[in-house]
Amino acid sequence: MQVIDTKHIDSALDFDSLITAMQQGFALDFGMPKRNVYELDSNSASHDAFAVLPAWNEQVIGVKAFTYFPNNGEAGLDSLYSKIMLFSREHGEPLALVDGTRITLWRTASVSALASRYLSRENSKHLVFFGSGNLAQYMVRAHLAVRDFKRVTLVARNKLKVAALQSRLQHAFPDVEFVIGQSTQEIIYSADVISCATGSGEPLFDGNWLKAGTHIDLIGNHHSEHRECDTTTITRSRVYVDSKANVLAEAGELLIPIAQGVFSEQDVCAELADLAKVNTIARFNETDITVFKSVGTALSDLIAAYKVYTQTTCKMTN
Repeated sequence: MQVIDTKHIDSALDFDSLITAMQQGFALDFGMPKRNVYELDSNSASHDAFAVLPAWNEQVIGVKAFTYFPNNGEAGLDSLYSKIMLFSREHGEPLALVDGTRITLWRTASVSALASRYLSRENSKHLVFFGSGNLAQYMVRAHLAVRDFKRVTLVARNKLKVAALQSRLQHAFPDVEFVIGQSTQEIIYSADVISCATGSGEPLFDGNWLKAGTHIDLIGNHHSEHRECDTTTITRSRVYVDSKANVLAEAGELLIPIAQGVFSEQDVCAELADLAKVNTIARFNETDITVFKSVGTALSDLIAAYKVYTQTTCKMTN
């Protein structure tokens, strides 16, 4: 059984091929029970949690286990630790133990980019990205893999981190203009795509600021009482999700409007698997505002981890 670390993951993956693998994986038959998230202390405000995410397809069985301790930064530790165990679908023997923390960064960004391929306008030129954490550079790179953005505006509270992010991205993509901005009506209205990967519990912008045709990508929030966008954004949009079972159990972006009586489960247009099977632009017109809400799926972990496993195995045998 192989043990695959972050070094092997980064050398095995690129966004073009991983986004393609995600499309193919979501389009085929798979099993994916609802993931189980266990809050370790219901009386604590820390929201420390442990989660188990199983999935399988015709090639492989996988399960990701992760811990989430949001206050770990105070102790100089990461907030999330994760491992993915892969088993052969044919005989069930263990194949690999893969670093799930790095896989999560790659697969989260790839899923958002795949959804954007279906939901954002093909002529999108301005990306507004909220966040400066570990996911930030992965998210921006993945979005750049599917749309020819000329300008990327970075919005974040931590000035040092967002400045470092801007520098790294500008060096990697010299033909794209990277600027640091704020959540203002002017910036939001100018956006063609807005991607949010923050720890914010409150909406990051006013939904009335959105122009027709904008695509919004929401991945940062996993709490039913929190949200990265307001109710206006949801009611103005055609809404898509990575997994109804997971999103409607966890995401305040939809659960709060549902509680307010202005949105319902039936208003969700489709899951990512539905989009992947058709594999074409899903927009009805150029003026639709679209939202993709993702909380993560075991299938995306499985697809990314198995791709790394097969790439690593191929290199070892050559």
